[in-house]
Amino acid sequence: QVQLVESGGGLVQPGGSLRLSCVGSGFTFSTIGMAWLRQAQGGSLEWVSSINIDGAYKDYAGFVQDRFIISRDNAKNTVFLQMNNLKEEDTAMYYCAKGSSGTGPRGQGTQVTVSS
Repeated sequence: QVQLVESGGGLVQPGGSLRLSCVGSGFTFSTIGMAWLRQAQGGSLEWVSSINIDGAYKDYAGFVQDRFIISRDNAKNTVFLQMNNLKEEDTAMYYCAKGSSGTGPRGQGTQVTVSS
């Protein structure tokens, strides 16, 4: 079955960086677009970014403001989210999802906390 495992979250100060990873299995990773979503405590799930099957097309939510970069390595069945210049409002659980729409199966998430 589809399995997605996120990692790379943690506690970082404002202005810092983190690189999230998500390894997919149970499906042909290289033929599926992927997405990152996030959910702050008490908030709703929101889409962050998507990437197509070969990484040629990427899309970002407006709040990313050129701070995040999505990428993928199909040889390793992995999608990444490089997050730079993090802000306290980026604090959330981050999930990767199968499919670029963000509505497919998700992993268990990795917590990102931005605090001084």
